[in-house]
Amino acid sequence: MKFNIGFNKIETNNLAVKLNAKGEQFVVKGHPWVFSNSIVKINDHAKTGDLAIVFSKNKNKVIGLGLYDGNSPIRIKIIHNADTKVKVGSDFFQDKIEVAYEKRLELLSTNTNSYRLLFGENDGFPGLIADVYNTVLVVKLYSEIWLPYLESILESLQKVSKVDTIVMRLSRGLQNSKNHSLKDGEVVFGTLKNEVVVFVEHNVNFSANVIKGHKTGYFLDHRANRKRVGELSKEKKVLDVFSYAGGFSVHALANGAKEVTSLDISKQALDMARTNGKLNNYTGKHKTISGDAFEEMKLLIENGKTYDVVVIDPPSFAKQQSEVDLAKKKYAQLAELGAMLTAKKGMLVLASCSSRVLAQSFFDLNNRVLNSQSRLFEIELKTNHDVDHPISFPEGAYLKCGYYRFLE
Repeated sequence: MKFNIGFNKIETNNLAVKLNAKGEQFVVKGHPWVFSNSIVKINDHAKTGDLAIVFSKNKNKVIGLGLYDGNSPIRIKIIHNADTKVKVGSDFFQDKIEVAYEKRLELLSTNTNSYRLLFGENDGFPGLIADVYNTVLVVKLYSEIWLPYLESILESLQKVSKVDTIVMRLSRGLQNSKNHSLKDGEVVFGTLKNEVVVFVEHNVNFSANVIKGHKTGYFLDHRANRKRVGELSKEKKVLDVFSYAGGFSVHALANGAKEVTSLDISKQALDMARTNGKLNNYTGKHKTISGDAFEEMKLLIENGKTYDVVVIDPPSFAKQQSEVDLAKKKYAQLAELGAMLTAKKGMLVLASCSSRVLAQSFFDLNNRVLNSQSRLFEIELKTNHDVDHPISFPEGAYLKCGYYRFLE
């Protein structure tokens, strides 16, 4: 295949690594992160992208293979921790990509042509995300460890996904790095007629700006929940809080909701929600409210508004551990406001994407808030990631969603 850019050939070395007992235990259990303070012994002059061969402390047995990252406190990112012997190279990465693709086949048998092909650590590619939107693959790099291997990985991704176009997206750290010549939003393979790509998700049409949009252009992880909310919304009045590009709103409209209100602080996001809605046939009314979610929900309550389905899917409130307590207070407040906006026998859907707020903690918090109200409710369902976001280690799980049906 012919790329639109040249890739620098970067020589890598093999590193022999020994860890302390705690670090070794993590690797043996299949955890993909080795922090710098776990490393007891490593070659001098190790550089980012070198292959780290991790030996057990006592038996000199190989317990894992990883890539060395000199720019991160997670100094070694594990890419193989089985007992089997492997040679890390283009065939090794091709096999891993094929395994990842096979896990997505069930999803791809539905009328869906957008999916996450590689979910970072969870698919054995720490610091690398690959999302497909119709015939366009968007690869987002969060770590320089992949630079020596990138050309062969992109070849394998194209071969497996059969896309026509590949776009590179870079984290802020990589955008500022001088160790490569890649550019954020660069079309590295094929051509891109329009930076806004239209795709299908369970029979519903959406679009993603693959050059300038958040992350890779869209959030695919809530797909199954969006479909479910759509199915709940026929003939219903729906409120979608923190609607962003209208994922839940558009599924509701496409499934026959009589009225949908998208609420978001960003006018640009609401424009996208309206545009995505218009990609589908619907007869319901689509309203938008631009403003702070907490303030706007209070105003709706004051005005006596209620909805048959209320979805509250905020951005992550806890980017670091010190923010967890405040995040929990915000989730509690949202559950309380959401309950007041949910009509008789209505459904309240509460979601969190804060990995530091664990699922059990989130669901317990929602229960406590809803039990303090006078209305009876039942938990209809608890969900997590869709199938193209498999979880291989505890910190890889971040998404949780609860469905609360009011009985009166």
